[in-house]
Amino acid sequence: MIQSMTGYGKSTVEMPDKRINVEIKSLNSKALDLSARIAPPYREKEMEIRSEIARALERGKVDFSLWIEKKEGAELATPIDQAMVKAYYDRIREISSATGIPEPEDWFGTILRLPDVLAKNEMQELTDEEWAVAHQAVSQAIEALVDFRRQEGAALEKKFREKIANISALLSEVEPYEQERVGKIKERITETLEKTLSVDYDQNRLEQELIYYIEKLDINEEKQRLANHLHYFLETLEGGHGQGKKLGFIAQEMGREINTLGSKSNHAEMQKIVVRMKDELEQIKEQVLNVMKESDARIPRISPPVLPDISACASGYHGPQAAISPSLTP
Repeated sequence: MIQSMTGYGKSTVEMPDKRINVEIKSLNSKALDLSARIAPPYREKEMEIRSEIARALERGKVDFSLWIEKKEGAELATPIDQAMVKAYYDRIREISSATGIPEPEDWFGTILRLPDVLAKNEMQELTDEEWAVAHQAVSQAIEALVDFRRQEGAALEKKFREKIANISALLSEVEPYEQERVGKIKERITETLEKTLSVDYDQNRLEQELIYYIEKLDINEEKQRLANHLHYFLETLEGGHGQGKKLGFIAQEMGREINTLGSKSNHAEMQKIVVRMKDELEQIKEQVLNVMKESDARIPRISPPVLPDISACASGYHGPQAAISPSLTP
């Protein structure tokens, strides 16, 4: 089954004092374009998260978010330093008494804006138990997105089969007009000759020219090739994951055959059928862009050739390299 590059997944896990939320979205893209927003306690695991996403999704413009929600009754996000508040309060009152400056009406509003009153939380070290819970949420969100992609892929496959069946049906509608077209071409040429030429002409020669002209307008090869492309498109669909690029190439070839049919049709009804074929094919081309293509990671890496060590020549090596470069020998 093919996969779409469009998907969405979300997961939430509960801890005693917090709720961990993971959301991941993907759209179509030529390569993997990953944007990650991760809560500070889990940023040390960012590379591990990115690697897991890359293995599972392969391609697409991916937006990943991991954030925390504190539960009611949990420790305040930003505690207030009570000793610092009292020190500022006493100092401001002393300065007011000494200088005659009036005391502020809003004591809390004034003091809370002063430095070091709002104490920063110390960064807690991420424990293995908490990361195991968070990683579970990440894995669930990725799995949900992959399932979404499969569902979208199934819908795309159904749409492709419907459009291919429509083009095949339109191709069969061309046949009744082929013989009619030949008769009309012969009749039109004969009438033109009778109107423009007052002398008799060789009927055999006319038949030869008609046969030559009609052979140039023959569309049997185009029909056969288009039928083969339609069949190959369905075969490729059944090939499963990573067929997007191949499907795009097949759609291009189908477009060439349909265009040739249109240029050779020389018949109004056949032209209408060709226009309908192009409309169906255009819808296929639009959706093929959203099908997963073969991942670059699936292409085997070829190691560079190992060059012979020239220093071996200096140690008495008399193999092919020494024969090629005798001047390197001592």
